[in-house]
Amino acid sequence: MKAPAMREVSGNKAYRLLEAGPIVLVATGDQARPNLMTMGFHMVIQHDPPLIGCVIGPWDHSFTALRETGECVISIPGADLASKVVDIGNCSGADADKFARFHLTAIPSRSVRPPSIAECLANIECVVADDTMVDRYSLFVLSVKTITVNDSRKERRTLHHNGDGTFSIDGTTIDLRNRMVRWKQFQVDL
Repeated sequence: MKAPAMREVSGNKAYRLLEAGPIVLVATGDQARPNLMTMGFHMVIQHDPPLIGCVIGPWDHSFTALRETGECVISIPGADLASKVVDIGNCSGADADKFARFHLTAIPSRSVRPPSIAECLANIECVVADDTMVDRYSLFVLSVKTITVNDSRKERRTLHHNGDGTFSIDGTTIDLRNRMVRWKQFQVDL
């Protein structure tokens, strides 16, 4: 796959991609040995500076890479990648090159060493800002460095895990921006 032209948006818009809690893919490592994992345990901590919390446990192959490098990319897959997202979560990067196995294209990130994923809707490049809760809770606090959005993706719906092996896909969107008078500064199209 040819790398698409990714449009950069402000890092303080990370919450717009994560607020609804989509299942994400996390890339760790570097271009020589990148790894992917599926993750549903994440949250926006604050808008400015943009911080994201995510739980990656020591049982995950990605845990060691994130601890050692302090960098990752949180990628937002479209609903059309649902089967791959689940399958990525069912195997270990210790045993498989997940980019090759699942036919995903690793493209260079702009701010961190782990690659972004060409097939995803967006890629949020992060560095570890605080690891004081990792030993106790497996909670990494990540600082957003760069966000790229793939405007060429036709499938824009995201996948949401219901916690039991079933998933919801984004449906109808209602527009209440005119009522959000205190938050006008965040109304930028992604």
